[in-house]
Amino acid sequence: MNHPSHHFLRSGILFVISAPSGAGKTTLCTALRQKPDFVWSVSCTTRAPRSGEVEGEDYHFLSREEFTRRLEANEFLEHAEVHGNHYGTLKGPVIENLKNGIDVLLDIDTHGVDNIRACGDPIILQALADVFIMPPALDELRRRLLRRGTETAEQVELRMSNAAREMECWRDYRYTIISGSMEENIEKFRAVMRAERYLSRRMSVVKGEKA
Repeated sequence: MNHPSHHFLRSGILFVISAPSGAGKTTLCTALRQKPDFVWSVSCTTRAPRSGEVEGEDYHFLSREEFTRRLEANEFLEHAEVHGNHYGTLKGPVIENLKNGIDVLLDIDTHGVDNIRACGDPIILQALADVFIMPPALDELRRRLLRRGTETAEQVELRMSNAAREMECWRDYRYTIISGSMEENIEKFRAVMRAERYLSRRMSVVKGEKA
């Protein structure tokens, strides 16, 4: 008896990672980018490039006029102003990758994730898998920030205040990872990644000719 052949196609997943400063998010994202599991979503910014930063790899560096033009054209999935500079994630490349079954990785703060959740785009909302990296404790977070040695005592306390506020948002995320070592964080995130990729609702069947 002949049966029609078929194969499965999976829609792309928008993996979004948020965490307070010092929780290990940047280290995790850097490690994840070493593998071809995702397309890294490169943000736009109006700030000047820093030493060593590469256009299209670290950021898309835009003039204020260009950023405003794109904003008025509704091209950003989310955007924010930080310390007088504008930042934003372009919607078009993200949606194109998701439609092609390619997963996208986005590193963004809690306010940006709120904007994504409120965007109303069904493709984005269907694809969204948001992950919060939770420091094991505020005292541990303070130790990590002090160990980095990149901020003054006043800056550390400001980051701690912001972190305490951000940590209250963890229930809004689909997944929460309690931060440990880099290796532990990577393994925990890959467990999330595997679970999301096996969700039945992300799969569709394409039928072929009868065999």
